[in-house]
Amino acid sequence: MRAVVVDRWMEPSELRVGEVEAPKLWPGTVAVDVRAAGCNFFDILLCRGQYQMKPPFPFIPGAEAAGVVSEVAGDVRGIAVGDRVLLSVPLGAFAERVVAPAKAVWKMPAQMSFEEGAAFPIVYPTSYAALVLRAQLRAGEWLLVHAAAGGVGIAAVQIGKALGARVIATAGGPDKLEVARAAGADVLIDYGREDFVARVKEATGGHGADVIYDSVGGDVFDQSMKCIAWSGRLLVIGFAGGRIPEVKANRILLKNISVVGLHWGAYAQHEPERIPETFAALFRLYDEASVRPVIFGSHPLEALPDALAALGGRKTYGKVIVTP
Repeated sequence: MRAVVVDRWMEPSELRVGEVEAPKLWPGTVAVDVRAAGCNFFDILLCRGQYQMKPPFPFIPGAEAAGVVSEVAGDVRGIAVGDRVLLSVPLGAFAERVVAPAKAVWKMPAQMSFEEGAAFPIVYPTSYAALVLRAQLRAGEWLLVHAAAGGVGIAAVQIGKALGARVIATAGGPDKLEVARAAGADVLIDYGREDFVARVKEATGGHGADVIYDSVGGDVFDQSMKCIAWSGRLLVIGFAGGRIPEVKANRILLKNISVVGLHWGAYAQHEPERIPETFAALFRLYDEASVRPVIFGSHPLEALPDALAALGGRKTYGKVIVTP
């Protein structure tokens, strides 16, 4: 089968498609013919050897995909050959075929395209778990979403609106702000030109943001502490800005706030029952048209280096997809 193979630490520009042996089933798994695969920033780090997971060589990168089930292990129930599915895997999605545990494979809503399916299984559960399970966002609260035109950011905006929150979005430049507006944001802030702390205080009448969704870290985290509301919740999603921030505990005390972490991938180990609950809720929101993945572009598998370069250069919004 055709696949992108990493046989040494390399820049994404060095990635190439080659012929490899197709993966085989083992108990509890299904094989999926990949129609679309989602690109993520951590794919870049993984290829460079800069990610927290360093798999042995050779490996096929790619963590989310959508396609058609082509084979099912004998002990698997509820999934059949021919089903349209989406899935998340640690590795292997940038290929024509991927094998995944059945518990990581979900039947797609009837109206969902393969491109949408490949854009769904990481960013939407991440944002749902953060806002619902961790922050317990309530209708009428102010939600501030940083990097609101990115994959998890758009998902957070859409889910926040579906939950009845008033959403403030930060993004860089008018094009990305328009993406956030289309996703449902009520207040738009260009963080490259405006002081988002002052704008948040102005928009909320001095109240501040009840929930802050921060996938950036660094200075954005530091400044967010200045515009969080009394009893607010600051969600730590990631550190795309590069610097892992620190916070003085007296600031948490004085404003009665919570700094709340979200590690979606760890739910499989610690609270596996939350995973089907989360996907069921998200599929309901999709069927209601409350959430819709935003696709920046779709590329052939051979163009994965270009897709990752655009993603790493912050030239994209929403999700970037490749189609084996």
